[in-house]
Amino acid sequence: MSNDNNAEEQLYAQHKKEKKDLQAKIQVLKKSICKGDKKKKKEVTEEIAKLELDLNRKHDEEVAQLKLSEVKIDNCDDQDTNGSDDKCDDNEKEIKPTVRVSKAQKRREKKETAEKERNQRILEQEALNVHGKRHIETQAIKNILLKRDLMIHEVPSDGHCLYNAVAHQLKAIDHSSLLGHVDLRQKTAVHLRENSDSFLPFIANPDSDDLLSDEQYEKYCDDVAKTSTWGGDIELQVLSNVLKCPIEVIQASGAPYLVGSEFESERKLTLTYHRHMYHLGAHYNSVTKYVKAAES
Repeated sequence: MSNDNNAEEQLYAQHKKEKKDLQAKIQVLKKSICKGDKKKKKEVTEEIAKLELDLNRKHDEEVAQLKLSEVKIDNCDDQDTNGSDDKCDDNEKEIKPTVRVSKAQKRREKKETAEKERNQRILEQEALNVHGKRHIETQAIKNILLKRDLMIHEVPSDGHCLYNAVAHQLKAIDHSSLLGHVDLRQKTAVHLRENSDSFLPFIANPDSDDLLSDEQYEKYCDDVAKTSTWGGDIELQVLSNVLKCPIEVIQASGAPYLVGSEFESERKLTLTYHRHMYHLGAHYNSVTKYVKAAES
């Protein structure tokens, strides 16, 4: 019985840690929302709901499996330490086999049903994955990269993906590069402030079709520098200007597009753009030299 208690305690401790980790991830997602960005807020809310549902479902399945693994046998079903069954009276002896078989059968049926449902969910999910937008898009990008002897280098989906992808490319070209996403965010924000006339006309208020006011533009720059706000086309152009090098972006459909073609540089950064990589939507990854073992 103590082993069962230990297993149950360990499982609940694991669940508690996983819930704590999820809450930390949720906080990161919430911080990625720009104030007034209703579309991003809706997407984040949906993603959080999905994460919580998936974790609760996983925990329920694990608890069910634990319960199924616990064998509950009545005292009269066990032999005493002397190997005798005489402690049960005649009536109990008569009904004992029936009760024991019934419980065992119920356990087997319950376990089989749970296993069938689990396998069905796995098959359904695999079917969705194979025919889903994310899988199709990723395979298309992989095929494009393969022709260049390249492969996807995944970066976390934490709001810093553009900056982390660029940092990875810089490190791959120059191993001495120390620029990380924090440095690149700071440089991007500075360039935006110093060249507001060039960028302000192209940034609209997410709540309306109006251009940003000076105060709103300053807030936009602060978010770029200090938060995990997702970077897009504007930030991509700024990074190309700041680093004085072209940045090529490969996507599943259409020709790759090049930002900063005016820069004559020996280094060209290559990123991949995914519209369906994560539930939240758009995502940037870096690339690296193709390695067959890593793709298998």
